[in-house]
Amino acid sequence: MSEVNYAPVGATGVGDAVWVGAPVGFRGFEGTVRVGEGEQVWGAAAEAVMRWGVKTRSGFGVEGAEVAVVGEDCVLVVGVGPVRVREPVRVVEVVETGDRCGFAYGTRVGHPVVGEEAFVVHRGRDGVVWLTIRSVTRAGRGWWRVVFPAVLVAQRVYRRRYLRAFEGLGVG
Repeated sequence: MSEVNYAPVGATGVGDAVWVGAPVGFRGFEGTVRVGEGEQVWGAAAEAVMRWGVKTRSGFGVEGAEVAVVGEDCVLVVGVGPVRVREPVRVVEVVETGDRCGFAYGTRVGHPVVGEEAFVVHRGRDGVVWLTIRSVTRAGRGWWRVVFPAVLVAQRVYRRRYLRAFEGLGVG
């Protein structure tokens, strides 16, 4: 398997409550939504995020990993019409504390973009559970660079799906 194809690794700041933003040369994105509140929601969200739930609940398949573990290589697969796009990635960072849980993956050669994406659930002292998505990206290499405008549109669509992925999670 190939190494990640970008630097600096860790640019999404998975463990950081406040993000400094994207490095020079990358497009940055951060979005946060309320998932719910209470211990049941926290437990369900923490488990789901570590099992790639944001991606799978948004229409992606995940090959090669059930749970996000640093160093794990996998391939994300999504259908775009009749075409299947395969996105090779590696988990580069994981955080699991009492009030913050999630991971970041980095792109490998063959991914449509170059960069990193993070999915983190976190909760405040009031028990409210939040989902934060962060990404730093730039155009991929080869023919992906040519279709980058279409990739940007797809990113916007999928980010909306990601932010809705945990709606109703843990509510019986």
